[in-house]
Amino acid sequence: MAELKEKDTEQLHQEDANIKDTGTDESEQVSTPDTSTKPVETEANNGQTSSTVTSERHVSIQTTLEGLEKLVDLNGAGRKSCPLCPEEKFKACYSHKLRRHLQNLHWKVYVEFEGQRMCICHLPCRQLKSGLGADQTQGRLVAHYHCVVCSVTIARKTDMISHLKRHINKGETEASYSGNSDVPFVEAVPGGQAYEIMKELGTNVQLMPNHTTPQKTDTYFSRKMKTNRQLVFCSLAVLAEQRNPLECLDAFGATGIMGLQWAKHLRNSVKVTINDINEACVKMIKENCHLNHIRVEGSRTACQLDGAGDVESPIASVEVVKMDANVIMHLRPFDYIHLDPFGTSVNYLDAAFRNVRNLGIVSVTSTDTGSLYSKSLNVTLRHYGCQIVRTEYYRELAARMVLAVVARSAARCNKGIEVLLAVALEHFVLVVVRVLRGPTQADESAKKLRQLLHCQWCEERVFLKPGSMVEENLYRQLPCQCHGSMPGKTAVELGPLWAGPLFNSGFLRRMLVAAVQHNMEDIQPLVKSLICEADCTTLKPSPVPGYSALSSQVECGVVIKTLQRVEKADTSDQSGKRKTAGEDSVNVLKKLKPDTSLEHPAFYYSIHRHSIRGMNMPKLNKFLQYLTEAGFRVSRTHFDPTGVRTDATLVQFKEVLTKYSVPTYSSAPQSSAVSSDVTRRQTV
Repeated sequence: MAELKEKDTEQLHQEDANIKDTGTDESEQVSTPDTSTKPVETEANNGQTSSTVTSERHVSIQTTLEGLEKLVDLNGAGRKSCPLCPEEKFKACYSHKLRRHLQNLHWKVYVEFEGQRMCICHLPCRQLKSGLGADQTQGRLVAHYHCVVCSVTIARKTDMISHLKRHINKGETEASYSGNSDVPFVEAVPGGQAYEIMKELGTNVQLMPNHTTPQKTDTYFSRKMKTNRQLVFCSLAVLAEQRNPLECLDAFGATGIMGLQWAKHLRNSVKVTINDINEACVKMIKENCHLNHIRVEGSRTACQLDGAGDVESPIASVEVVKMDANVIMHLRPFDYIHLDPFGTSVNYLDAAFRNVRNLGIVSVTSTDTGSLYSKSLNVTLRHYGCQIVRTEYYRELAARMVLAVVARSAARCNKGIEVLLAVALEHFVLVVVRVLRGPTQADESAKKLRQLLHCQWCEERVFLKPGSMVEENLYRQLPCQCHGSMPGKTAVELGPLWAGPLFNSGFLRRMLVAAVQHNMEDIQPLVKSLICEADCTTLKPSPVPGYSALSSQVECGVVIKTLQRVEKADTSDQSGKRKTAGEDSVNVLKKLKPDTSLEHPAFYYSIHRHSIRGMNMPKLNKFLQYLTEAGFRVSRTHFDPTGVRTDATLVQFKEVLTKYSVPTYSSAPQSSAVSSDVTRRQTV
């Protein structure tokens, strides 16, 4: 194979040399000065297959000054026009004057990126629209630069530099957009596109050139969502231990990487359906299936190895569907549904809960962080029907807002929810809920939707008490006394929000087991922190080999099968009859009642937000120990690295913080609590 490829490349170079030497009519058409781009076409005929790679680069992008001067014949006689300026801006002149013009105006005013210089261009590639009158139709020409990576036009040099920095941060280079790159894992296809092969969790997928920009490509892919994909995979792996086989749906496939990971690692435990409404995405998903030796149901073509004639047996099978997400969720029932649209997911929640099976799981990923994180309040009110403001706990506020919308959508279908996981990071908000059928469960979930009272002075918050009676003074429910000491209204009413717990400790522990089994080292620290946050403790979870701690977990009234192999549960009653698993779960569901005392406290406080001026705070781990000694439940939170989740009020939180803080001018450690109280009273 390597020898054949070397021969092909030699033939390509020889054909390119022949084309340059002969100077045919085609090459003359390519190098005409009327066009502002230079397409470079390379054809390779191997007897059976042919591939064409086309890369377009603007004439203002050059590597040397000689290349810029070659755009026009400076050695000839007569007047010549500038190739980067229109005739009305720079009139035709002689060669010596045109050479100085190219050097001083275009070549010196440049932006460099990876050895390529983007010279300033005055051609009518970019026009500034004028709104002075209807008679001015063409507008004013604007000097601009052409990006060497994505070919976008930008007017200012500083803006172009910032634009290139964003490309660098996203890992995008010229090789990702050009067809003649020497980067490995890039294949040339007959359509003229450059496919980049990316591997994640043992799954290979082909990526389009502009895969990180949704406006420029259909098959959108983001490397920053790797944590989200792994969390969803672990939640599916936990459910696959209870049901076999499991019908799961990836409603928005794009490249299909999430559904392919499910099928490749869980094999026969799941029946994967990957859906997308775009024809290009469906084609890409099928190609990625053949790339990973996964059979597409309904396709007669078998996966063949490159260069070999034998047929390789597929390791799994998936179903690829081209349909609207709402339509397929209305037509077919599923055990696991994952929604990950670009932006908000509120338009698909009703369809998701329409046909999901009982005790199934629905995971929702929302990437509209602008509306969730209180940056676009009008969009928040329009999509989620919630009134919010920017607070120190805005990420947990976003998670509870998404859960409130999910609970209302489930209640409209006479279903309740049990929250298993809620994660809010920089780029997304992920919630995973278990579906409980029945109007009783729907009513219980609807009761957990409450309004939140938030003090704008001290940022104390409390959920309003349930009830329909109008209370005379809502400020009495706030633990703070800001309303009495401050003039005017000091609090705002936010919501409706989800007031129930955000995590399920037993489910998270089995997610940790799945993460260890499938070698997902990236999310193991996050899952461990979620377990501590669910239990509201600072103790780290036990190592994975100790499965005995997982056996006593009960979720939504159903005993969950775990990996414990030491003891088996006694399923026989006193009469000697053996009970089935279904009877066991029904009896537990009837007898079990939710224990609200074990729920983790709502919200958290930032230790730096409430620091005392002129005082040195203790270290965060020490401060957690001090709160525990004071009798409060306490843990750290993944929402904020400096946040502390505790059942203490803000006044009690500040008292402990003040007690163990020392003045900035004092370097001696605070050993005695009594001496700290005396110094605090003296300073007051």
